[in-house]
Amino acid sequence: MKYLFLPLFLLIFFNVGERETGYAQVSDTINQIISGSSATGALWVVQVRDQEGNLIENLNGEKLIRPASNLKLITSGALLDRLDPYFTFETRLYGRGSADQHRWNGDLIIHASGDPSIDGFFYEGNSLFLFEKWADMLLESGIREISGDLIGYDGLFDAIPYPRGWEWDDLSYYYAPEISALSFNSNVVNLEVVADGPVGSPPRIQWSPFNTPYVDFINEQVITPRGTRFSESYSRVLGTNVIFLRSTLPQGYYESEPLTVSNPSYYFLDTMFRYLELRGIRVHGQIYTNSDYTSLRRATDWQLLDTHISEPLHKLLTRLNMESDNFYSEMLVKKLGNRVFGSQGTTDLGLKVIREYMHEQKFDTLQVFLRDGSGMAAANLIPAGDLNRYLFNVQEEDYFKYLYNSLAVAGVNGTLSHRFSASRVQGNFFGKTGFISGVRALSGYLTADSGQQLTITIATNNYTSRTAHIDYIHQKILEFLYENY
Repeated sequence: MKYLFLPLFLLIFFNVGERETGYAQVSDTINQIISGSSATGALWVVQVRDQEGNLIENLNGEKLIRPASNLKLITSGALLDRLDPYFTFETRLYGRGSADQHRWNGDLIIHASGDPSIDGFFYEGNSLFLFEKWADMLLESGIREISGDLIGYDGLFDAIPYPRGWEWDDLSYYYAPEISALSFNSNVVNLEVVADGPVGSPPRIQWSPFNTPYVDFINEQVITPRGTRFSESYSRVLGTNVIFLRSTLPQGYYESEPLTVSNPSYYFLDTMFRYLELRGIRVHGQIYTNSDYTSLRRATDWQLLDTHISEPLHKLLTRLNMESDNFYSEMLVKKLGNRVFGSQGTTDLGLKVIREYMHEQKFDTLQVFLRDGSGMAAANLIPAGDLNRYLFNVQEEDYFKYLYNSLAVAGVNGTLSHRFSASRVQGNFFGKTGFISGVRALSGYLTADSGQQLTITIATNNYTSRTAHIDYIHQKILEFLYENY
């Protein structure tokens, strides 16, 4: 028996050693940083892997977390894997009719592709760039009148404007817009407020594009004495474009805020209609939308006038991740479902593709619950340790360089531009932030002082402290990792 016992003992010993390596504990210093915070009752997660993939720090890695916008890291991987980094959107302008001297006798038809980038981000801040291009084309052809209608075909996506689980009181703000295959300017108007009048009077307002009457602002704002605090209050009546402004602004204050609109497809067409009129092209007909998914297949009398091709997907992901853009994320989720299944794009179909991708990337999908692709929904749940392992393993994928280049850089750009600016971490951490009420997350890649690259996931769930305090604790943890690994 004693000859059998020794090998068995050694087998048990070595198995326990491997298990302990796989379940590394968190450093005393990190524990002290967290225990010194004002959010000790929150759920704290810290997972760190060295450049060989060994787990070197682990606090609550087995827990489920609400990832907030860290979910975009997974969504981006699925998009790159299933669509290709150089995938582009094509928005087509058709004519139905014929030209007669200065008149187009017929309709103009816009066939939507689900492009999220018909805004100013990639076009030097000019959100009207596409309408400019089309107006120039018509004018160069001598067209000054359109006898028919402007028609938008938006049936590539379903008509459900939001993912499930978004908070109703977020829906007035730019980070929670409606989703439509035919979208313009991220489906917002850009409001500017100038408090340059006397105390007690309403501030001046203006908005782009060109003070469009598509929205109806009810300006109940009040200018307060200098030195008082700005208090923000904007609320759109759901299902309408009536927006109540009830902020108080100290004298001399300037405020800008993008606010959402209802019925984005109609917003696109209304803006195009008004822009053509401003350029001297009169449209005699009406504007309306058609949500028939099969429309293009049946069209035989449409003449292709122009095709707008978007920037490639990998560039769109710089907006999605670096700026944490929920609109881009949810538009791309629906497009993912449309492309993979060859049917009308829906959030549920897109999430099905993302879940399949997560399974391939070794997530325990029995513990995954998804409501959206952006992380805005508070009901999203993923295993924290699986997220960290994914971020390490995805480095082996051919498309990883595009994912990495889409991340914000600490103290330099995107959602990290104002963080770590006086820290040694500045410029050395490429990552993704995450925030919803009670949730703050930070995941990515840190080049430590030693030169090795660490894969990091830090998340705080269920806190009631100030978010700035949570950010401070996250920074202290990153600085410890930078200096000690």
